[in-house]
Amino acid sequence: MAESEKITQVRRFLEANDIPYEIHFHPPLPTIEDALAYWKDIDATHCKNLFFRNHKGNRHYLVSFECHKNLDIHSLEHKLRQGKLSFASPERMDRCLGVQPGSVCAFGLIHDIDIADAANPKELFENGHRVKYFLDSELKTAPKVSFHPCDNTASVVLTNDMFLRFLEIWGGEYEWLDI
Repeated sequence: MAESEKITQVRRFLEANDIPYEIHFHPPLPTIEDALAYWKDIDATHCKNLFFRNHKGNRHYLVSFECHKNLDIHSLEHKLRQGKLSFASPERMDRCLGVQPGSVCAFGLIHDIDIADAANPKELFENGHRVKYFLDSELKTAPKVSFHPCDNTASVVLTNDMFLRFLEIWGGEYEWLDI
């Protein structure tokens, strides 16, 4: 089976920015439950990723956390003070992160770089990005983290230092949360 263009884009981005990674190919794994059997031998903290929009539809939030945890969405809504959050539609996922349902991941943030001229100005945060990223504070100390590379037929593992470097290159706003 040939590697998808989405995976190739992520690999090219990581390689162009001297970010070493491991990649593991597997069948499509759209849910954590599906993925756990394939991840059991991969030494990393595997992440669940959710993508939301606010009630006005002008703000987008990506949230990543350790895959065995559950997110209290109401607590996040209270923290953001943006009203009710909704899961983003497939169209929004594609437009903002370049992903489809079942493939939401941190690497989708490569589609949120240098977008100010192409994006609806009402959707942009002050920093010129469309997405604000929230991360489980436990990921700060994880030696390695794992995400799909914008396609759920593979998992990419980065060391924590390289993941933080990835976030720095992205350049958007991120915040650590206790989940």
